[in-house]
Order: sequence, then C-alpha cells, then structure tokens
Amino acid sequence: MTGPLEGIKVIEVASWMFIPSGGSVLVDWGAEVLKVEPMVGGDPQRGLITSGLIPGGAAAVNFMIEQPNRGKQSLAIDLRKSEGREALLKLCETADVFLTNYLPQVRRKLGIDVDDIRERNPDIIIARGSGQGPKGPDAEAGGYDGASFWARGGVWTGADSQANGFPQSQLGPAFGDVMGGLATAGAIAAALLKRERTGETSIVDVSLLATAMWQVSPMVVAAGVYGMESFPSSDRTSPPNPGVNSYRTSDDRFISFILLQSDKFWAEFADCIECPILKEDPRFADAALRRENTVECTRILDETFAAHPLDHWRERLADFSGVWSPFQTLGELHNDVQALANGYLPSFSGPEDKEVRLVASPAQFDEVAIEVTRAPEHGEHTELALVDAGMSWEEVAELKAIGAIL
Repeated sequence: MTGPLEGIKVIEVASWMFIPSGGSVLVDWGAEVLKVEPMVGGDPQRGLITSGLIPGGAAAVNFMIEQPNRGKQSLAIDLRKSEGREALLKLCETADVFLTNYLPQVRRKLGIDVDDIRERNPDIIIARGSGQGPKGPDAEAGGYDGASFWARGGVWTGADSQANGFPQSQLGPAFGDVMGGLATAGAIAAALLKRERTGETSIVDVSLLATAMWQVSPMVVAAGVYGMESFPSSDRTSPPNPGVNSYRTSDDRFISFILLQSDKFWAEFADCIECPILKEDPRFADAALRRENTVECTRILDETFAAHPLDHWRERLADFSGVWSPFQTLGELHNDVQALANGYLPSFSGPEDKEVRLVASPAQFDEVAIEVTRAPEHGEHTELALVDAGMSWEEVAELKAIGAIL
C-alpha cells in the first residue's frame, strides 16, 4: 500500500524534536522528507548520544534521533556559504513543502525566508514551527516545550503533584513537541489539499504555545468564563462519581475506571468485583445518592480493590462492559495486546541486528499499519539528493571540495 502523501517531497530544515517529529509523521504518510542538517554535528539531538543523556554510551541506539527522523534522508549542507544556500534553493525548486523551526532572524540571515524560497518555487508550501507564534513581541524568541508548552501554555496546571512547593516539571522529554509535530503534519496535509483544489499555496504556522492552549482548551475557556486559574484540585476519597476514580490493588498497582454513566454499569460493576453492598445498600442506589454518600462508597471500593492483586482484577473485569484500564508502565506497552495487534510499535533492525521498536504516528490508512526504517546517518544522502534535484556530479564534487556540503 502506498501512503496518502506518496510523491510529496518535503525539505526539512529543523532540529530537536518539535518540527522533526512532524516530518516523521509525513514520512509515515508516504512523503519523501529530506532533512538538511548543519555540517558540524548535524541536528544537535545527535549529540545526546555522547553527552551522557542516552543510556548505553556511544554504541547505543539514539532513540531521540530515531523516533523523529526515521525514514528520512539526511543532507549535510553549510547554509552559511552562498554555495550551500544555493544548493538548498535548488532542492526547493522541486519540493512541495519547506518545513522549518529556525528562528525568523536566522532564516533572514541565511537567506532562506519565505520570499527567498518562494522566489525559486512560487507553489511551495512553507510550514514554520515556533515557540510563541509568528506575531507579537515574542515572535522571534526561542522556545522549547518545557517552557513554551508546559509552563507558558498552562499545561502544568493539570498536574496535581508539586515537589518542595514547585510546580511539577514536564511529564517526560518532548511531551509537548510531539503534539505540536502532529498538528504541523495535519496542517501541511490540509495545505496540500487546498493547493490541489484551488492552486493556491499557503504559509502554515504552528507554535508550542498554541498547541498547549489547545491541549487544555476546556480549562482555558473556563478560566475566561468563571475566573478559574487552574484545574480544580480533587480529593480522590470524595469524588463526585465514585465510578470515575482510580483504585489501588494489593500489589500496589492501580486501576482507572471511567463510568461516566454510572447507573448504566453499576449493578454489573458490583457483580464483577463481588461487592454486593454496592447494589443492595440504598445509599448507593443511583448516581445522585452515590454522590451524597461518596466518601463511604469510595471507602468500600478502596477496601475491595486493596484485597487482591492486579491479575485477580484483570480476570474479574475481563468481560465488564464499562471502561476501565490498569495504569501501565512504559515497558508494559511493548506487550500490550492492542498495541501489538494494531502495529503501534513498528520495528527495524538496529545495531548488531537488535530489534528497535519505534512508535507509529496515530493515524492509519486503509487499516494498514505503519512501517519504519532507521533514521539516516548525518549527511548520508547529500550527494544523491542533489543529483536528483538536477545538479551534475561535477557540481556536487565542487560543493564538496569547497566545504559547502559534507
């Protein structure tokens, strides 16, 4: 099966995770993505392998490069040289999309801003990622997801725990980046459709700040309407609905229940967990009464689930028609039957033929799972890509001789 973006060529001048992760989604959808990297070191995320931040040392799999760059081609070009800039513009002449997260002042200095690219290809779609958006006093300020998404965008307000009085830090690396990348890929697909239907090209902008505000949009709206400054904190021992809560098992695992229409599931729930008092006691007869007696109802549920380990509850709840899930570890996702059945963890053969699993982008087309290949080595495809763009081997050799390409 070919992807829906088969035949689309993307030139990516970007680093770290935010915009490159959007490029990886385009690869998953069938596009050809040429990643243009600096001559020295390439994408700075490559350096994580020697900085001590990637476990296993220099021979390990740099998962922070593999996940957002799988299946791309890598070109090492010195854009500070006029010859290198010309090589990039030559690539853009036959491309459909120019994708970047370079700051506006850097794009201007290098001569690769909108007008420069459009002069060589008026039909190319320009897609830009930024910290705070293309307008306003902070348009040219840098941004990472820990600052622009998590902190400035208010996502931190949804985290209950605080360490030593400080807000909780972001929940893992690239937490906001990958959401922004997904939004960028979707916007590019829409711009390609618009160009096909109308002949008009677009400038696409996605920022980490906008992504964050979308992520917590119900509460942002509530803040404006009701003056709420953060997510309301809740005491799990007295929830409005004891059927929407988390419970601890005897082996210190946790189960989440989302019984929003609790009356629909309550009798079955009580039977599954062998707790008849939940359906026999008049205090728990319906959702309104359970809300009035939520502390006692929750206490009974706490004691019930604390009496047995998670495996017991997996068996008891196997046929329960309500929505529930154990809190899984990251390692358990590698054995999740649904993740495996749907191909959410495609793999490629890494160093020493070791299987390396990556995470597929969420969308599938025609029920076909995503396939992945490794991320490119720094500058691996420079010469062939430039020849494919119309340069002669002699011209490529000259660029190499003067240090404009690797």
